[in-house]
Amino acid sequence: MARKRLDVATALGSVPMFRQLPPEQLAEIARGTRIVRGARGDVLFNKGDMPTGFWLIMFGQVKLALSSDRGLEKVLQLLGPGQTFGEAVMLLEREYLVHAQCLADSLLLHVPKQAVFDTIDRDSGFARRMLAGLSFRLHELVSDVEAYSMRSAAQRLVGYLLNLSEGQPEAEGRISLPTSKHLVASRLNLTPETLSRILHTLASEELIRVEGRSVTICDLERLKAYT
Repeated sequence: MARKRLDVATALGSVPMFRQLPPEQLAEIARGTRIVRGARGDVLFNKGDMPTGFWLIMFGQVKLALSSDRGLEKVLQLLGPGQTFGEAVMLLEREYLVHAQCLADSLLLHVPKQAVFDTIDRDSGFARRMLAGLSFRLHELVSDVEAYSMRSAAQRLVGYLLNLSEGQPEAEGRISLPTSKHLVASRLNLTPETLSRILHTLASEELIRVEGRSVTICDLERLKAYT
């Protein structure tokens, strides 16, 4: 695929932190930005690698996960088009604490660290927007910890399904799990068996209907009562 600078600059301009930058600054950042094609299963970086920038997903899906010495994996985030990752560890200039792997054929932009640092030095508004994005990530992390600590397994799964339905309003109650049930279970700190059992219970109560990775919400108000 031929590299088109204008396409890169346009893609960067769609990211909130870059949205208010003038075209000449976007073009400068775009010059150092790499287009990365990742096939399903490709690892973008491993725990312990040093970051050289941050990542923007143009299409596809990426998981951020921790792995234990015994081969067990804990999925921390499932990311899709338009989302970025790796900013915080880049700013800290420390090693990655997780690994990133493509869950589907993906196209990503890798924005170089020095270009970000130079833009921070020139534009305080850009720095504030980046901080706002990182603060939102922190809020999400605290919400996750709260859910794991204070909510039952069923409440976590129902909350996840409701969030998906809000993100797919055009589906009118029919939503698609973004990845396998096994990875969704890891993301929610559940075992696959527990997730399957809860789905079966919700279906038997006629709150949802499950067909593979497709879930139809049959009774939204009763489902909300679970949370």
